[in-house]
Amino acid sequence: MNQTAPKALRLHIGIFGRVNVGKSTLLNFISGQATAITSPIPGTTTDVVSKNMELLPIGPVVFLDTAGLSDFSELGAARLKKTFGVFEQADIITLVTGAGQWGEAEQNIVAEAHQRKIPLITVISKSDLNLPSPDFIALVAAETGGIVINAFAGEKKLRDQFLNEYKRALIEYCPENFLEPPALIGDLVKPGETVILLAPIDLQAPKGRLILPQVQVLRSGLDNNNSVITVKETEYQATLNNLKIPAALIICDSQVVDVMVRETPPEIACTTFSILFARLKGNMELMAAGAAAIERLKTNGGRVLIAEACTHHATDDDIGRVKIPNLLRRFTGRKDLVVDVFSGTDYPDNLAQYDLVIHCGGCMFNRRAILSRIQLAVSCGVAVTNYGMCISFCHGVLERVLSPFPVALAAFRDARSKLNS
Repeated sequence: MNQTAPKALRLHIGIFGRVNVGKSTLLNFISGQATAITSPIPGTTTDVVSKNMELLPIGPVVFLDTAGLSDFSELGAARLKKTFGVFEQADIITLVTGAGQWGEAEQNIVAEAHQRKIPLITVISKSDLNLPSPDFIALVAAETGGIVINAFAGEKKLRDQFLNEYKRALIEYCPENFLEPPALIGDLVKPGETVILLAPIDLQAPKGRLILPQVQVLRSGLDNNNSVITVKETEYQATLNNLKIPAALIICDSQVVDVMVRETPPEIACTTFSILFARLKGNMELMAAGAAAIERLKTNGGRVLIAEACTHHATDDDIGRVKIPNLLRRFTGRKDLVVDVFSGTDYPDNLAQYDLVIHCGGCMFNRRAILSRIQLAVSCGVAVTNYGMCISFCHGVLERVLSPFPVALAAFRDARSKLNS
């Protein structure tokens, strides 16, 4: 949990709404803690309540729970001034209302958010107690021009359902600087150390150049003042033997991961380009855990979605359309396994029909797009992983190539343990 992140580096989320609408209850619901005092007595929250927390995959955030905006008492005027001061801090506004509750208080919040050009998400609270009508949801959506989400109190499953939708909305509206990707390799190796890149030249390799992930990792190593050696898998062993000082990190194309693991001494860290991009563009821990779901396909079969970020002319050994489907069928022993492929911006609406989503590295998408796709799958209860993790899992080497990332490795082991228990 990143509780040490400076407040200025946290995404600030202001929670607004009329008195006693359930703002503090919502904050407690999101945090899973009794952060704010709740009471049926109107005006319980008299000052802005701040809550720092880690909200994955976005990262460190701070929630600002405000006093109600429909308190027009003398004391209420002071609260109102502090409440509107939160607009100066908020990156995103969460407007809380109840089913059928829409009036001057809500319109004032919407008008202020729009005037300041602050993204706004509307949450209809306690929807399990009073389900809002479709007409009311349509009215709120039209009035706010934003996303409307139902919040259900009670059991964990309902909380998870709400949080998945809420995170998707935050990812969509989150300012770009809060979605900045982590370093590619700068935190894995020290300046001056040697990095070896295994770049096989096959039918899919672009003529006269390297693929984008290889180029980006190469540039990252140069920026980090590393010596970066790029070789084909056929020259790998000779390159290792010629080094006086062992390499600090080996990175390979997933299609030769079995060769790399077999020929790399256990004391040298190794991973794949695709796994690096799981961290750069998405949620690495979630994708590592999602790889464990491949094991279920052995007994249940099912349907798998292959999602490619780029549109390209498929060759006879295309990794998404040919190699991964064949690898999955061999690994699971299920010839009846159904594999659908979507490429470019195409992405199915009915994700719930799938047992697993396997996404490409996402080098042609920005991080927001990949995170949105991941969160959509999670909200449908579907496991999601990526090409490199899938291929490494099927070859039995995923733990080895996750070893540079202890948190992701722990997530994979935990998911696999739960699957086998």
